[in-house]
Amino acid sequence: MTNMPFIAAARRHTLLTLCVLALGACATNPVTRKSELSFVSEAQEISIGTQQYLQNQQSAGGKYLLDPALAAYAGEVGLKLVKVSDRSKLPFEFVVINDSVPNAWALPGGKLAINRGLLTELRSEAELAAVLAHEIVHAAARHGARSVEQGTLLAAGAAIIGALTADKRGADLIEFATQGGATLLSLRYSRDHELEADHYGIDYMVRAGYDPKAAVELQETFVRLSGSKSQDWLGGLFATHPPSQERVDANRAKAASQPAKLFRGEEIYRQKIAGLLKSKPAYAAHDEGRKLLEKQPAQALAKADEALKLEPREGLFHALRGDALKRLGRVAEAEKEYDEAIRRNGDYFAHYLNRGLARQQQGNRPGAQADLEQANRLLPTAAAHYVLGYLAQGANNPGKAIDHYRLAAGSDSEVGRRAGSALVRLDLPRNPAAYVLVEPVADKAGNLALRITNRSPTALRNLRVAAVAPGFAREYAPSGVLKSGQSVAVPMNLRAAELGNAANSLRGQLRGAEVAEY
Repeated sequence: MTNMPFIAAARRHTLLTLCVLALGACATNPVTRKSELSFVSEAQEISIGTQQYLQNQQSAGGKYLLDPALAAYAGEVGLKLVKVSDRSKLPFEFVVINDSVPNAWALPGGKLAINRGLLTELRSEAELAAVLAHEIVHAAARHGARSVEQGTLLAAGAAIIGALTADKRGADLIEFATQGGATLLSLRYSRDHELEADHYGIDYMVRAGYDPKAAVELQETFVRLSGSKSQDWLGGLFATHPPSQERVDANRAKAASQPAKLFRGEEIYRQKIAGLLKSKPAYAAHDEGRKLLEKQPAQALAKADEALKLEPREGLFHALRGDALKRLGRVAEAEKEYDEAIRRNGDYFAHYLNRGLARQQQGNRPGAQADLEQANRLLPTAAAHYVLGYLAQGANNPGKAIDHYRLAAGSDSEVGRRAGSALVRLDLPRNPAAYVLVEPVADKAGNLALRITNRSPTALRNLRVAAVAPGFAREYAPSGVLKSGQSVAVPMNLRAAELGNAANSLRGQLRGAEVAEY
């Protein structure tokens, strides 16, 4: 069948080349000195990085707070490299993330992070410098900005940075998990970007006085570890910075032409990470407890106790106790553990999210709302918006509930799907046309029909649709249930010729629908 109206419909073509020319122009890359298309300005780079930095930290695990001197040390090494970089005027920042997964990342504009789990795998200050120099090049050479530009082109101008991330580190929301997600801005670098970051990173290392052989040794270690199929490495650094023998060989050739006997710093590095290494067994117990949580909460609770015995200052360990207790049905005790987690780290979204969920389960609506709103200020999540929508609906505030459900429904998760269903149930009577598309269509013989498409996430019934044109209106009531994503054609028992010129203005309307109950 063919979409209507017949005569008024016209084919439109996107002039992508003209759009690109209008959006940007060629510029010289500040690191490689190569000419490249550029329509993300330096100010925009800085803005993107600044807007995403704090929320990316939250999504990645939050700041590591137990050893401020270690975080300062990583920043000092980073700033040594920044001073000799090609974009030393960028507002570079460095942070240590409280996560055992070995990883490091850079956002446009110079916002960098390195995980606690990667620091414990390095053997010298020179290896730390190799990691940070590599990330500094990603920022300085506009690799992140270029990924943004390419994404913008592929999306034909659509926004590529989401404001709502999938949830990470949350406990179960009622009976389903809120764990597992991705950072807000996730950039997988190309082979060329990785080789560039290695190549110019070695230049930065040498300018700052570090032994470039550390970069070779580091890549050799990464290639060896990639063969072990460790999920920590595969899901962390290797997911965005895939190692290869090609990179090892390129680093070795580059380092061979550089000055020898530069600074390595094995001893000072061992001293700086001594506390972190001492606490590594505690984090290993915590991480094992996380894996046990869903199916064996009692064992997860024991692992949390083990971790706290080794390191009583860590809020994550209290949060694990809370998650395990909640799964065991001891929600009041769980809330107290979340209190302890917040007391030790009051700037991490997951502690507020989980305490808010615990409070909601216990009927403490004001406390739940306050915690969930604070969690969303730190990192918006589908789980928090979903429960806030439920609370607003219970408080007879449908407008606010719809806003929260709509935000939560943007998440590709079980929470998002439940929020989508709640949204349709609440908003469908007010705004039915937003969820159902009604289009007049015709076959080759000119027989007209209304094609009805359910664009909502739930099944619908009792649909009432209409075909309207100047001087013409007719309503139809198809029977049965229309599933989510399903389309059905309802015959109008009319031919286009019978409408004459009015056929060109024929439109479909939705007059009513209900959510199907099963």
